[in-house]
Amino acid sequence: MRARLLPLLIVLMAGVLLALGLPLGAGTAAVLQQRVVVDRIDDTARFAALAQFVGLQQSGADERTATLSAELTRYEELYGIRAGVFRRDRTAVAAAPAGWRAPDRGEGRRAFDEALAGRRSHDPAQVWPWRHGRLTVASPVIRDGDVVAVVVTDSPTGALRSRILHRWLLLAAGETAAMLLAVAAAFRLTGWVLRPVRTLDAAAHGMAKGRLKARVAADSGPPELRRLARSFNEMADNVESVLEQQRAFVADASHQLRNPLAALLLRIDLLALDLPEGHAEVASVRAEGKRLARVLDDLLDLALAEHSAADLQLTDIARLVADRVGAWTPVAEREEVALEYTGPPAATGWADPVALSSALDAVVDNALKFTPAGTRVEVSLAVVGDRVTVTVADEGPGLTEEELARVGDRFWRSGRHQNVSGSGLGLSISRALLAAGGATLSYAPNAPRGLRVTIRVPRERPPDQGLPET
Repeated sequence: MRARLLPLLIVLMAGVLLALGLPLGAGTAAVLQQRVVVDRIDDTARFAALAQFVGLQQSGADERTATLSAELTRYEELYGIRAGVFRRDRTAVAAAPAGWRAPDRGEGRRAFDEALAGRRSHDPAQVWPWRHGRLTVASPVIRDGDVVAVVVTDSPTGALRSRILHRWLLLAAGETAAMLLAVAAAFRLTGWVLRPVRTLDAAAHGMAKGRLKARVAADSGPPELRRLARSFNEMADNVESVLEQQRAFVADASHQLRNPLAALLLRIDLLALDLPEGHAEVASVRAEGKRLARVLDDLLDLALAEHSAADLQLTDIARLVADRVGAWTPVAEREEVALEYTGPPAATGWADPVALSSALDAVVDNALKFTPAGTRVEVSLAVVGDRVTVTVADEGPGLTEEELARVGDRFWRSGRHQNVSGSGLGLSISRALLAAGGATLSYAPNAPRGLRVTIRVPRERPPDQGLPET
């Protein structure tokens, strides 16, 4: 979310700074130019005052004209600004440098015409750093109420453009600093806003993985997110309470039903004494009763597995797997199935040894049930990255893609194997036992046929054991 929110804030702040900086830059350029224009107007006014006492005849030159020419020459030499006094017909009374003529095009012509109309230059075109040109200012010489001549100054704009560019660079530096501060503030702001969101996301993910104790602190972030955190905690409390009640009900019901069922099986055995040996109905009732007893035992085991926290220990997984394979070897020999183990002599990981043993027993038992005689079940161990991987591969009928999506669900059994004994809870119990310690259980086809069950045990201690996945 920060990757989307932060650019938006930066673009908005950049837009605000540009909206403020562009007019400020233009205003700064206008102010600097206006100062130059005012200075030139003062200069032209002084020359116009001198020109009022100069004869404007076409021929000849008097002392006053010579004085005016000397003033204009010193002015041009000192400041590098061309200056001149021109008659209405644009002929020069005095000009510096000598031979300079009145402007007859562009901004200079416009300023000259304004002065002929009796107005001083007041609004010359704006000078920009990237535009080379000159700044022309003209003032009228008025005698007896009439404009008899025009004083014109023609200034180079290099110094003005340099000052404008310098001010713009200072302004750009200020705006850059402001932008950096704004970006830093945006980072802090988005971090402050999104920190509760990240915490809430982690807690929700933890609950999805079965860590029902996950909660979030409701004392940071905006008020809306604090209210959301409190609502999440209330929801988590309610979910945990409901699941706890469900587990307690399953455990209590399983426990309470075992005694009446045991009494019922005992009465069936007593009734069987009065019936002929091998009575089919009695045998069927006895088998169903024992099957119901196994289901109740498995329900109680599942409730305990989901409720109990894992006792994690640094365990030699290779040794534990080898022991369980050895324990199941007599059963495999009885079923005429080859049970083989391959793997390194030692591989450590963090696991609850009892839970891992129980889960591995359930997986191997399930593989031996469905593997036909004359084939094999292979148990292999490998260290892959940060996990110790235990794989149980059989050569049984396997499962379809639809069945693979449901395997491990409570009470689910493939319709093709309903005649095989079991309650449909063994793999569910295995998954609950493994999840409590941070291990996982997955299923995949085993080429060319059969099922491949993989148990992955973490090599590093999980940071939060939590509660098992439901």
